[in-house]
Amino acid sequence: MSKKDGKIRFINYFSYGMNDFIGAGAFALTSAWLLYFYTTFCGLTPIEASSIFALARIVDAVASPTMGFITDNFHKTALGRRFGRRKFFLLAAIPLIIVYSAIWVSGFSYLYYVGTYIAFEIVYTMVLIPYDTLAAEMTSDFKIRAKLTSARMYIAQFSAFLAAFIPGRLINTLGKESPQSFLIAGGIFTVIFIIVLILVYTFTWERSLEEIEILEGRHSKEKLSFGQNVMKIYIDLVTTLKIRTFRAHLGMYIGGYLAQDTFNAVFTYFIVFALFKGAVVASNLLALMYIFQIAGVGIATYCTLRLSPGGAFRVVSLIFLASIAGYLIVYGTIPDSLAALYVVSALAGLGRGGINFVPWNNYTFVPDVDEIVSADRREGVFAGFMSLLRKASQALAVFLVGVILQEFNFKSGSTSQPPEALTAMAVILIAAPAILLIYGIISSYKFKVSHESHEVLKKEIARLKDGGLKEDVDAETRTTVEELTGLNYENVWGNNKVGYRNWRRYKENQKA
Repeated sequence: MSKKDGKIRFINYFSYGMNDFIGAGAFALTSAWLLYFYTTFCGLTPIEASSIFALARIVDAVASPTMGFITDNFHKTALGRRFGRRKFFLLAAIPLIIVYSAIWVSGFSYLYYVGTYIAFEIVYTMVLIPYDTLAAEMTSDFKIRAKLTSARMYIAQFSAFLAAFIPGRLINTLGKESPQSFLIAGGIFTVIFIIVLILVYTFTWERSLEEIEILEGRHSKEKLSFGQNVMKIYIDLVTTLKIRTFRAHLGMYIGGYLAQDTFNAVFTYFIVFALFKGAVVASNLLALMYIFQIAGVGIATYCTLRLSPGGAFRVVSLIFLASIAGYLIVYGTIPDSLAALYVVSALAGLGRGGINFVPWNNYTFVPDVDEIVSADRREGVFAGFMSLLRKASQALAVFLVGVILQEFNFKSGSTSQPPEALTAMAVILIAAPAILLIYGIISSYKFKVSHESHEVLKKEIARLKDGGLKEDVDAETRTTVEELTGLNYENVWGNNKVGYRNWRRYKENQKA
């Protein structure tokens, strides 16, 4: 909704969604092309190239939860009060995002690529964690949040399409031997990122300072030491896993996104080497896939509103599974058929677009479930956890692909590969995503948030905020809260060890 009159307009949806040019566009470009770029143009072995992603995750294990903690508390600083506890970091990232272009420069050493990639990942974290909190802070309405997520996912699929399409056109123009194609693509995206950050900063908003102070009024304002703040970051992070809805969400998220990360990491290799097609064909197939992902978002949005978030995830996962079976059929029977590859890739796009939508739509409701457990608003904590997990899953996928390819005798810089490397590419592309999607589907049955249950949850939180007694809860609300949280009703609203404040109070009571 607009800050002034309570309405969310097109410009708000559009600007909010545009940030996924950074979230999805940068991710798509790096997932589809960076490992290939490192091994083809930078002289790195598959293990050296994939280790860069793993090293970045070690840094991110500190950076993501720390950024989540900082954005939850930055309103206590002069800068936070002036520019916003979340949006200050979006503003600060505008000049820093230029580092994205630096990762696409060829001819440097391994240490250069480690340093530039880690630098970009820090800026990426600085953008994504504050951004991921905004939908939950801009509105509490179930349908409006779904529309915000839809806007985000439509932009995400379009940006991913450009990430696949642009390098292919540049390769076609400059030649497959030129690394300049990737540098130019990185520069184009960097300019887009700067424009996007300006739009997001200008046309979105976060929870007001007055509301934050009311929420903080529930708790003691005791100042914590540095050591206590460090402990708070990690206790807050770990105790998110005590929320049943969050665990179910993570199952779908890990299953769906890690399946795609594995698929992305090996897809270009599979098309170029296993099916003997060029990088331009790989680019065209990815571009088609991302076009159909836009339609996949529409399918997932419809299924979410008509069925349930869990049901929507099952529908789109089955579509993606069908496409994976299609790749297996093409590889085993008609590897020369471009038409078959295009059909299967279009089907993959429908499934992948929906898989991208469902977890991010579901995520916006997790802080609401957590609030009735912890009696606190911890959007930044959950955003930090999600960012860490998202990037860790990509790094794990890329690292394992790199290790497997090297173990099966992949030759960096070569235009042909031995049979065992080709078989490894096909197995990774088909078996790994299928197993992960099945895990996500199983988890989807445990995610119980719906429009109806969310309304019950909001009313109960409002009742407790107004001083209502827990013993006055009605049977339907009790059942709904217990189903969503995984806790007995008597143990919600701060009567537990979820979150640092509640954990510390519990420990002090144990000593008393």
